[in-house]
Amino acid sequence: MRFATALAILVGTASASFASEGFEIVIPMRPGVPVIINGIDASYAVVEGQFGLGRGYQMQPTIYGGRYIDAEPNVGHYYPSLGVKPGYGRMEIEPPADRKLPRPAESYHRSWGAESMMQPAQPQVPMYPPEVILAPREGGDHRDFRRPSPDHRR
Repeated sequence: MRFATALAILVGTASASFASEGFEIVIPMRPGVPVIINGIDASYAVVEGQFGLGRGYQMQPTIYGGRYIDAEPNVGHYYPSLGVKPGYGRMEIEPPADRKLPRPAESYHRSWGAESMMQPAQPQVPMYPPEVILAPREGGDHRDFRRPSPDHRR
């Protein structure tokens, strides 16, 4: 019984170790983001060979169904960092040094400004201001405004 159990464990672990020797179908993790292997788009293609960082050696993988990817972007735009002239569009022509120069432009100057309007002068406080009139205190001249006075109709 022990021998059968040991043999089953040995067969199970051996088949798992040989599982990486076959082929793999490459499926990208995110749609629209290609998987590039040695300049070939391997998305949804079959890759055969031993490849990875866990190996002690590297074997060139064989890719079935992949597409080649251009090293330089071929999008019709001018990228000065590539070091090539643009394929179409405006071609810059350097004029000769001894050509007749155009007239210099007339001088032009414009300025803007903002300021507040002048306010009239404030009157000065008189030397002897008028006396302050005090309001009557509560409880002094008390009138009842809820009832109209008897002579309000006259």
